[in-house]
Amino acid sequence: THAVVYDPTNNELFTASRGGGAYLNNKRLRVGKRIRLEDCLIGTGLPFRDLTHMDAYMAMLVDIIPRTVGIRRPGSAALDLAYVAAGRYDGFWEIGLAPWDMAAGCLLITEAGGLVGDLEGNATHLESGQIVAGNPKIFGQLLQVIAPHLTSALIAAQRK
Repeated sequence: THAVVYDPTNNELFTASRGGGAYLNNKRLRVGKRIRLEDCLIGTGLPFRDLTHMDAYMAMLVDIIPRTVGIRRPGSAALDLAYVAAGRYDGFWEIGLAPWDMAAGCLLITEAGGLVGDLEGNATHLESGQIVAGNPKIFGQLLQVIAPHLTSALIAAQRK
């Protein structure tokens, strides 16, 4: 219902309320407007707790890198998702997150006009811990690049 992500390094407070929009220090947020993945900056996080799907993740990374302007891995999924909501990143994907890593950022993104889903685009990301997010144009393009790397184990993990 409500989301708060605070970046103490930059004194930035990202907030959202369902149906009320998303804000950065009280200024309205909108996701980026880029329409070509080739022009985009994408955020991600490397699996570190459970390495079960590392090969699939690395194949996704290897496929996404040359199709974008760049990849960023700063360390906080909540902040990465807030950056998608603010248009600083055009998209994000990660495997193996906890719901508390994603919940606030997901609300920020949807209230800023973006899309969030699991690796197949379904709404099981909070349960599965597998997430793709972006503006409406980039979300679908990320899903297409990721799709060939979805193993049966990853798909089963999403559908638990």
